[in-house]
Amino acid sequence: MAHQDDAAARDAAAPDARRQPLTRARLLAGAMAVADADGIAGLTMRSLAQSLGVRPMALYHHVANKDEILDGVVDAVFAEIYVPSTEGDWRTELRRRSVSARSVLRRHPWATPLMESRMNAGPATLRHHDAVLGTLRGAGFSLEQTAHAYALLDSHLYGSSLQESGLPFDSPDDVPALAEAFLAHFPAPSFPHLAEFTTRHVLQPGYDYGTEFEFGLDVILDAVARLRDRADGREDQA
Repeated sequence: MAHQDDAAARDAAAPDARRQPLTRARLLAGAMAVADADGIAGLTMRSLAQSLGVRPMALYHHVANKDEILDGVVDAVFAEIYVPSTEGDWRTELRRRSVSARSVLRRHPWATPLMESRMNAGPATLRHHDAVLGTLRGAGFSLEQTAHAYALLDSHLYGSSLQESGLPFDSPDDVPALAEAFLAHFPAPSFPHLAEFTTRHVLQPGYDYGTEFEFGLDVILDAVARLRDRADGREDQA
C-alpha cells in the first residue's frame, strides 16, 4: 500500500515535472523517487523515463547506462548522511554518523545492498569514507585498529538495516497483533523460552525493535574504545 501511495504521489506530480528540462540532477532525483516507490528492481530506464515524462533515449544524453544511474543514486544517499567532523569527539561523531545513516537507509531501504558495491564512487561517497577514516585516525587509532573499527560499525549498520527492512511490520504499533498471531502458531509449553520472550518482552508496553540498533551501536563503540587503549594493539602512527 505504501508503494502504491508513493507511486500515486509521483504520478500526480508528473505533469509539472514534464515541463522542466531534463538535467542529470533531475534524472537522479527521479531515479531515487522510482526506487523509493518501487524498489531497485522497479528502477529501469523505461520506468525512469516514464516517471520523468521523456523518451528512454533522452536519458542517454545524461548517463551512459543504468550502472551510472546506480552510481549516482548511491552517492546521493551518502550525501544525506551526516559527515563526522575530525575536530569533534570521535565517539560522539561516529555515533551521530551511524544513527544518521540508519535513518537515511530507512528512507531508502533499497540502497542498503548497494552502498559499498559501486566501483565509481562519487564525491559524497568519497568525502564520507574519508571523514570516517580521518575521525578514527585523528582519535589515535592505528591503521589496523581503524580498519577493525570501521568494519564493525558498518557491519552493524548495514546488517541492522537489512534486517529491519525485512521485518513483517512497519511500526511498533503493528507488533502486538503480529506477536499474538505468532503465539497462536505454536504450543507455548513446547517452546517455553520463545513464548516467554514474546509475552514478557515483545508484548510489553513501549517495546520497539528499533532501539536495538542504538544498544548494539553503544556496545560496539565501547569495544572500539577498549581496542584503541589496549597496549598490545598499538602500532607506530604513520
